Amino acid sequence: DVEATVAEINRLAEAGCQIVRVACPDERAADAIPEIKKRISIPLVVDIHFNYKLALKAIEGGADKIRINPGNIGRREKVEAVVNAAKEKGIPIRIGVNAGSLEKRILEKYGYPTADGMVESALHHIKILEDLDFHDIIVSMKASDVNLAIEAYEKAAKAFDYPLHLGITESGTLFAGTVKSAAGLGAILSKGIGNTLRISLSADPVEEVKVARELLKSFGLASNAA
Repeated sequence: DVEATVAEINRLAEAGCQIVRVACPDERAADAIPEIKKRISIPLVVDIHFNYKLALKAIEGGADKIRINPGNIGRREKVEAVVNAAKEKGIPIRIGVNAGSLEKRILEKYGYPTADGMVESALHHIKILEDLDFHDIIVSMKASDVNLAIEAYEKAAKAFDYPLHLGITESGTLFAGTVKSAAGLGAILSKGIGNTLRISLSADPVEEVKVARELLKSFGLASNAA
């Protein structure tokens, strides 16, 4: 729904959102990207799960960044196609590691989601991109467990030099989610870790932006606050 998506993105931008992510689950969503891009003023990140053709379509349609895990796309030539398209347009790829969806081999090795397992997953995806001489990478290490998220981001910051996108998943309602996000992300920010940030709440997305900006202001990081 282009109209509703554009309206929501513009509300978010007005609230001070500086970059927005949309899911791209199917062909129809991918086809809508050029129209959405035309009508918004902030960079658009397109979230792709497994279908490399949707990634190609999103890049072609004007995505400013794509979120995709190269290890999930399948054969090397599919990954190469996505990497070459991203290179050609000069856009970054975000590797999104999530404690709730780690690769089977990593869960078998560690028994359950651990910070080391999350870092190993990130390094696996990073290596695929680096082997194709692609280095315009950003990484997220999301978990719904606050302590796990803190440890994963700390270890990631030591393991590689790529920018980190911060987030705590499934934070919860406006009140509980704000407290949980502030606790986890505040601890990470206080160590000087993080380049972009999203607060996830089961609430109006505008509230996510307000909480994020307030959190950044607490650390003196929102000098450009809207």
